[in-house]
Amino acid sequence: MRIILRSVKWLLGLVVLAVAALAAWLYVAPPELIRVGSGYSAKIICSNVFLAGRDANEVLAVDVQAPGHPLLRLMKVSVDKEKGTVSAGLFGVLGKSVAVVRDGLGCTSVPDGNTVAAKALVAAALPPAPPLDALWPEGDKVDASQNPEIAKVLDDPAWTGTGMRAVVVVKNGRIVAERYSDGFSEMTPLLGWSMTKTVNAAIIGTLVKDGKMAMTNQGLFGPWKADGRAAISLADMMAMSSGLEFNEDYGDVADVTRMLYLEPDMAGFAESKPLTGDVGKVFSYSSGTAVMLSRLWQDAIGDKDKALAWPRTALFDPLGMQSAVLETDEQGTYVGSSYLYATARDWARFGQFLLQGGVWNGKEILPAGFVDWMRSQAPASKVYGKGQLWIEGPGDEESPGAGVAAGLPKDIYWMEGHDGQTVAIVPSEQLVVVRLGLTPAKLGYRPQTMVAALVKALH
Repeated sequence: MRIILRSVKWLLGLVVLAVAALAAWLYVAPPELIRVGSGYSAKIICSNVFLAGRDANEVLAVDVQAPGHPLLRLMKVSVDKEKGTVSAGLFGVLGKSVAVVRDGLGCTSVPDGNTVAAKALVAAALPPAPPLDALWPEGDKVDASQNPEIAKVLDDPAWTGTGMRAVVVVKNGRIVAERYSDGFSEMTPLLGWSMTKTVNAAIIGTLVKDGKMAMTNQGLFGPWKADGRAAISLADMMAMSSGLEFNEDYGDVADVTRMLYLEPDMAGFAESKPLTGDVGKVFSYSSGTAVMLSRLWQDAIGDKDKALAWPRTALFDPLGMQSAVLETDEQGTYVGSSYLYATARDWARFGQFLLQGGVWNGKEILPAGFVDWMRSQAPASKVYGKGQLWIEGPGDEESPGAGVAAGLPKDIYWMEGHDGQTVAIVPSEQLVVVRLGLTPAKLGYRPQTMVAALVKALH
């Protein structure tokens, strides 16, 4: 009996040692998957707490854990509103990551943990213009349509989709209808995810107009000039046909998740990728490309402070997008792939701006013809435009012409973002439809059906 007891104690001791060793290893050298999960949790909660004013526990449960990787259900989060930080980790302690909020720049992940240096970067304070007592888009007053057919569409979850948070319908330059789900309103800034790419492209357009950038530019980064990457033009990058390696799979630790949550210098990480395809001939959708585009336009401005202020001074303020906050990485490069927060009405302002060809209140903000160029078919794709826009809607990326076959106007084009973010622009109908929410692709929601129904209702 003593021998058995000793054996049991010995085995228990081994188990305790093994568990302690595993815990120590996870603490000292956590796997990248855990760090990606904690980085994602901290960043999303930081932005939603400090920009959108939402409850941290709700964001953790609804936005992070419910639709995400099972590992995220084990994440615990701590918010320090006085310091403007959010930390997250597995069980609260393993693979910890931190995100910080910065004046004028929203939140950023801090992969190297140097929150003091990260907090030191701020954008120049620009006082918001007073709200005008005028109809949208000049002001924020809305004269909603009484058309029962429009109400029928927007009040039906089958049209607006599971997880809808905001829908705004603009016809002939005015908001005619809008809907918000519980907990959200016309004042809530919402994340556009990859719709940010289109805004980033428009920012480049402002610099093309100023003569600081040209689509024919090549040899874009110093290290590229010594190899085949020297042939990559700005136009190739805008059309997602650089030929560079980049894995855009969000399901695991891939290039895109590594860039967003493990790299303090996102553009530097993307810039280091080698060529794997023929420049200009292979379409490869890449968030890394969009962040490199941010670095290029910021470098084209030259002055760091002026570059940090540029999105607001050159685009957001002229359009009246007072809620818009474009976030940077830890080192100050705008995350032009993913991280623009704005109210649904401000996303609609940007859609209307594209509908008007880059002109606002009679002022040409983008070069003449630039928006038409953005939405013209990219040489290497039948469904993507030359300037960070989609010609086909969500789910139709592999099906050229699917939108027209479904009854949508031929000239429709789209801004698209992760988890069901879309802005549909239909010039022939003078129509813009914004749809924001939390709707994972696996649910199969197609905003095309809602837009088609609205086109019919508005006739």
